[in-house]
Amino acid sequence: MIHFPAQRRGPLSALSLRLAAALGLVFLSVAVVYFDRDGYRDAYGEDPLTLLDCFYYVVVSLSTTGYGDITPVSETARLVNVLYITPARVIFLIILVGTTLEVLTEQYRTGRRLNRWEKIVKDHVIICGYGTKGRSAVSALLENGLDKSRIVVVERSGPALRQATSAGLVAIEGSATRSVVLNQAHVRSAKAVIIATDSDDASVLVALTVRQLTAGQVRIIAAAREAENAPLLKQSGAHHVIVSSATAGRLLGLSTSAPPLIDVVEDLLTPGQGMALAMRSAERSEVGKSPRELETLVIALVRRGKVVTLADRAGAVIETGDMLVHVRDDRPTASATAP
Repeated sequence: MIHFPAQRRGPLSALSLRLAAALGLVFLSVAVVYFDRDGYRDAYGEDPLTLLDCFYYVVVSLSTTGYGDITPVSETARLVNVLYITPARVIFLIILVGTTLEVLTEQYRTGRRLNRWEKIVKDHVIICGYGTKGRSAVSALLENGLDKSRIVVVERSGPALRQATSAGLVAIEGSATRSVVLNQAHVRSAKAVIIATDSDDASVLVALTVRQLTAGQVRIIAAAREAENAPLLKQSGAHHVIVSSATAGRLLGLSTSAPPLIDVVEDLLTPGQGMALAMRSAERSEVGKSPRELETLVIALVRRGKVVTLADRAGAVIETGDMLVHVRDDRPTASATAP
């Protein structure tokens, strides 16, 4: 099931409010009739009316059934019918019709949004799992300029689904290990699939399913809890594997031996704080030059899909088609004053 970002109050909430309003109107009408019960005549019973008779009269009157077995005979009762019961009948019908229209309209809107979304979804990023890792991945994508409409979350947990839709994301309910769920996410037309499940076993199954559906044409990035499972994930089809436990362990070790390096790493990974890692294509005027000669602080080259460090002999000169990995100034004031 596909869940779209909530735009307004849900149909269940609207239905509950209308039901409460209808019941409130019925009870109020019963109280009015019961207060003036001596002004009504029951053709088949004894006067005055009982509380059940009042309920019966109000229900058949508001629903416009009107059997005629109980009728107002006094002037006061007839005046109450003219000034209160008749307007209450109209309001009651409006509540019932409005509820039906609300549900039908919501179904129609959902169907239209689904059809429109299926037509435009392309080159999107699928996030399998919306836990801590999945939410962090979404935040990083948004901070790098990716639009929310190009992010699709696959999650089977109800609370996580509600968090995703509350954040303005399209979420698909189900397990990412199932091909039917990934097909709902249009995995074949996706740009990348980020696997951020809670277990390495599930990550391997997701990677295998994605590779089978896409024939390896969609980039797969997976997170692994244990380093020993990283080779298995790569064999399953993942192009990149990030070992969360090993990365956290290295940072913990650096915090002891070289504490300032932790601040540098956090600065590089946190947008808007000062420094940020970025990548761009080499310009024609830069081809043939050394990366160290550029004004941009280049720390590595990506050549034909492989990382080339500046310490390597191959990284001494920039070639055509190279991608430059550099450190840019990411302070808000710097971005605001940049031409």
